[in-house]
Amino acid sequence: MTTASLHAPRDAAPLDHRPKLLLVDDEPANLQVLRHVLQDDYRLLFARDGHKALELARAEAPQLVLLDIMMPGMSGLDVCRVLKSQPATRRTPVIFVTALADTRDETEGFDAGAVDYIAKPLSPPVVRARVRTHLSLVRADELRETRLQIVQRLGRAAEYKDNETGWHVVRMSHYAQLLARAAGWTDHAADDLLHAAPMHDVGKLGIPDAILQKPGPLTEAEWEVMKRHPAIGAEILGDQTTGLLGLARRIALAHHEKWDGSGYPEGLAGEAIPQEARIVAIADVFDALTSVRPYKPAWPVEQAVAHLRAQAGRHFDPALVEQFIGVLPQVLEVRERFLEEE
Repeated sequence: MTTASLHAPRDAAPLDHRPKLLLVDDEPANLQVLRHVLQDDYRLLFARDGHKALELARAEAPQLVLLDIMMPGMSGLDVCRVLKSQPATRRTPVIFVTALADTRDETEGFDAGAVDYIAKPLSPPVVRARVRTHLSLVRADELRETRLQIVQRLGRAAEYKDNETGWHVVRMSHYAQLLARAAGWTDHAADDLLHAAPMHDVGKLGIPDAILQKPGPLTEAEWEVMKRHPAIGAEILGDQTTGLLGLARRIALAHHEKWDGSGYPEGLAGEAIPQEARIVAIADVFDALTSVRPYKPAWPVEQAVAHLRAQAGRHFDPALVEQFIGVLPQVLEVRERFLEEE
């Protein structure tokens, strides 16, 4: 018998993992209808006015709110606006359950932050379907957030193995985001790159400290070990081909490839190198050159830009180099902001 079982009450009820819904309506009959429709599949909270609804939303953190609009005192629209203004509840989806059917009413509701409308009188199949749909979207957002946190924490773990500061990773990730936008990426895709770029050197977790932190030049044998870190990084990140982890894997594997084919680990050349890796390579080198290291002073920006231009067509994608120089004012704003915090 384990220690935990000695202290656990023998008659403890199993935890209820069903999603939690907050139902808000000033009419008890309407709450009863919703209760009858939803009680078998969800944990339910009830409120008959806006103030109680806000209190329960803050205290109980429901996954979804079904909210009447026409209530005395604080209307559903007012409640929704307050929920969306507070950090703890702003991401909680709100579905209005209302007899109002005018287009202007719907527009006002969506402007207040609601994700959907269910019209009264209620149809049980419609209620169940809408609730399932929006809870599935909540779950997708939670999974995305979890993946993002895993990626960020792995990036932080890699920093502990390296001599480079965490601010280097922050700066170069923002440079990569700016360059991606300049290269025509959507804001959403560029944001993904911002979050994936810190993983570019995660493979250094697999490199012995004696090599990774050696103060002097590496021997030929040590350099061969160091060159394994892109493949190690790809292995750590797994076999994902899509999404944030897939993006991070491609960057980790290919960010030391060179435009002329002289890079490693696979000797890829030109556009055979994933564009995300070509972008990160420029961002990474620019920040390394313009930052102080134990073995060198920071290069002036002009000298670093001259180096990028000299290596365009050899180390770097020449088109991306010019696009990077085109967003250099924004890059330098990022650099100054994070240098001040370092």
